[in-house]
Amino acid sequence: MQCDDVARALPEIIDGGATADLALRRHVDQCLRCQAELAQYRKILRAMHQLRTEVLEPAPGLLADILAKVEEAGERRAVRSLLTKRRMAYAGAIAATAAAGAAGAVVYGRRRLRTA
Repeated sequence: MQCDDVARALPEIIDGGATADLALRRHVDQCLRCQAELAQYRKILRAMHQLRTEVLEPAPGLLADILAKVEEAGERRAVRSLLTKRRMAYAGAIAATAAAGAAGAVVYGRRRLRTA
């Protein structure tokens, strides 16, 4: 049994998804590196169990701050959207004016040719 084999098997064994065979147990009993690895897994598992039962209370005013930031972001997005729509409307009006001017120039040019 190699330390790498033990390192791959330990997470499943600690979680209870698998059982340790005799060779693995003997290796861990004799190997300080694998014993340290096992201790680390157990420590992490205890910490995770404590996190499940721990209830964190948010700081006073945190919810109000979050909602204010969300509202500010929404307002900025609305203003940006409005400005973008206005720019498009202005560009459309300029294009329409240019097209009307070009059409007027063509009509004016044709009239001048007919009268000449």
